Amino acid sequence: MKKAKLLALFTITFLTFLSCRNDDGNIEFVPARDRGEEVPASTAIIEDYLQTHFYNYEEFANPPADFDYKIRFDTIAGDNSDKTPIMDMLGDQLQFKMVPDRVDEGVEYKLYYLKVAQGGGETSPEFPDITIATFEGIWLNEENATQAYTNLFDSSVVPVTFDLTGVVNGFQDAMVEFNVAESIVENPDGTVEPINPGIGAVFIPSGLGYYVSTPQGSGIPVYAQLIFTFHLYSSSQGDQDNDGIPSIFEDLNMNGLEEDDDTDSDGLPNFFDADDDNDGRPTSGEIEVREYINEENPTLLPNEFIVTTETNDDGDLVITTVEYIDANNNGIWDHLDDEI
Repeated sequence: MKKAKLLALFTITFLTFLSCRNDDGNIEFVPARDRGEEVPASTAIIEDYLQTHFYNYEEFANPPADFDYKIRFDTIAGDNSDKTPIMDMLGDQLQFKMVPDRVDEGVEYKLYYLKVAQGGGETSPEFPDITIATFEGIWLNEENATQAYTNLFDSSVVPVTFDLTGVVNGFQDAMVEFNVAESIVENPDGTVEPINPGIGAVFIPSGLGYYVSTPQGSGIPVYAQLIFTFHLYSSSQGDQDNDGIPSIFEDLNMNGLEEDDDTDSDGLPNFFDADDDNDGRPTSGEIEVREYINEENPTLLPNEFIVTTETNDDGDLVITTVEYIDANNNGIWDHLDDEI
């Protein structure tokens, strides 16, 4: 479920080309379709699926004794003709939001997500956080008649750790709408079980999925829409470049995207750049990190803010803060100022 990033480090180009053979047997290269023009087609495929399919809502309403609380989809036909389409739940369990394309500015998608259970925890993941969840991934294909309409391509009943900056954008955009579990219980056999986790599904247009850059060996067709179901267990704050500044605070324009904040224009967004201003000094050396032990309301300096509040193994309350510094008083924080 990795997503392509707009990073020079990976030398990724989004002018991806598809290869095929012509009548003479020679390989031809076909440019990827325009992402903006692909939006209505993707939306129509997903909305048709939502109109013609239901999920096992009756089991969630009256759970059998051995119910695993997994979302299962099926077609409205035959014995299931009287089931309620997912689309008819719009405004209740089915919701959507408009989210931007990460490649072409001005392109937007309607991202549908099914909220079966909000989750009983007090917090939701932020977009650059690290989450733990179980999941199933299905591709939805209407491109190639020789391939199945839907197919399971990835899943895990064991909790998996996901860096939300490293998954397909549509999955990232949906996870932030759910709360983590109320608690996590460890069973005698060593497995863990979430109490009241966030339970949902997301229906991802191809432009927020893999588009034409499908993972090798996955079998996912190009331009396929994706469906993920999941149980969200927990979430922790992400600091992908380990510079001491949580990645949520490196979203300088506060647009909820991690890819487009690049202070030194070196191709590495700040959340992935250990030297944000390219002055030769690591960001971690241009800030002050402090810990307050068992101080519920520490007195903070004007440029100091709390980044984490945790309880350690000894039962102590540990509040970690970061102070931004402007050593030359020019109005620019040192970690963003290449003059220092």
